[in-house]
Amino acid sequence: MQTYLVAFTIALAVAYFITPKVKYLAIKAGAMDAPDARKVHTKPIPRMGGLAIYAGFVLAVLASMHVSREILGLLLGGTTILIVGIIDDMRQLPPKVKLLGQILAACVLILFNVRIDWLTNPFGDMLYLDYFAIPLTILWVVGLTNTVNLIDGLDGLAAGVSTIASITILMVALQQDFWSVAILTAALAGSALGFLQHNFNPAKIFMGDTGSMFLGYMLAAISVIGTVKSAATIALVVPIVALGLPIMDTAFAIIRRYMNGRPIFKPDKGHLHHRLLEMGLSQKQAVLLMYVISGCLGLSAIVLTEVNLGYASLIIMGLIVVAFLGARKIGVLKTTKSVGSH
Repeated sequence: MQTYLVAFTIALAVAYFITPKVKYLAIKAGAMDAPDARKVHTKPIPRMGGLAIYAGFVLAVLASMHVSREILGLLLGGTTILIVGIIDDMRQLPPKVKLLGQILAACVLILFNVRIDWLTNPFGDMLYLDYFAIPLTILWVVGLTNTVNLIDGLDGLAAGVSTIASITILMVALQQDFWSVAILTAALAGSALGFLQHNFNPAKIFMGDTGSMFLGYMLAAISVIGTVKSAATIALVVPIVALGLPIMDTAFAIIRRYMNGRPIFKPDKGHLHHRLLEMGLSQKQAVLLMYVISGCLGLSAIVLTEVNLGYASLIIMGLIVVAFLGARKIGVLKTTKSVGSH
């Protein structure tokens, strides 16, 4: 059996069987997600389920690959963001403190020399980032960490979208024989999918910030490792397109709040999943529709690696136009009341 399949299977099994134990631990620790005006669930549900995702991923990686310096940095950085998530799930950290924790976790990668050192420009030349490598890496990791964190609003949404994105990067890594990236994304997909069995509507447990930040962080960090082994721009464009749904939803949230004179970090009920529910879709229908959109974006990301620059640019521009037209049609950019807290 291929090593990446071993990693996927181990991660899937560990996450699936550990999740009930994590649920019990979360209840005992008081890590409960209470309903409010912004949330869609109606009774307290244990969170911190990201512990199961973390356990599945780490055990799969340790069992299936050599722990090099960069892999050690990845695991230590993932542990750092996990700790930030656990504290936030227990005590609700202020946004600025959570951001500092995310920056700290990104800096762990840099200490182990996992960073974006160069990019390829449209003409095929290499652009070395020099002093910009560190801030760009931090921006990339923190940005994707928050992107997955913000989409975690419906049962199974973040876990499913992360699984699809991980499988997309896995397929591209296999195309280009990047085996370390393939094993890592297989482990991440397996752990997210194993947890999803308990998290799909009606959810028995939420992943909490413990899980959503860990998944976003890992997708970002694994992509950075991929930049060392490939045309760096491809390694970064693939996850951007694969995570196009939460990225655009986050971008629209920022635009919407700015246009309405609201603080960027003040949550509202204008996210895509909120709008789909307002249109009459059930939670399951909304999540499944967003899975389909993510799947289409994943396929588009794979196609991008097989076409020339001109076609790739047309595909990306087409996706952006469709996203903006869809956002206007659904009303994602409209004024909304700001309620609750993320």
